[in-house]
Amino acid sequence: MEGIAGILIVPMIIFLIFVAPVWLIMHYRSKRQVGQGWSESEMENLSNLAHKAEVLGERVKTLESILDAEAPKWRTKA
Repeated sequence: MEGIAGILIVPMIIFLIFVAPVWLIMHYRSKRQVGQGWSESEMENLSNLAHKAEVLGERVKTLESILDAEAPKWRTKA
């Protein structure tokens, strides 16, 4: 029984000394980043994507109005 306990204690000590502290540091660092919200670059990317979506929406409306004028029944052909 003493041999098995020694075999299990050594990996547990190594885990507690090396792995657990790094694990805890990384865990709480990621929690802090989530709590801070989005960074400036992420907000800028979101703003750019929203602008592009608005532009694409306007283009779709324009294309639909052109199709409505040139081929009034295009919506029912699908």
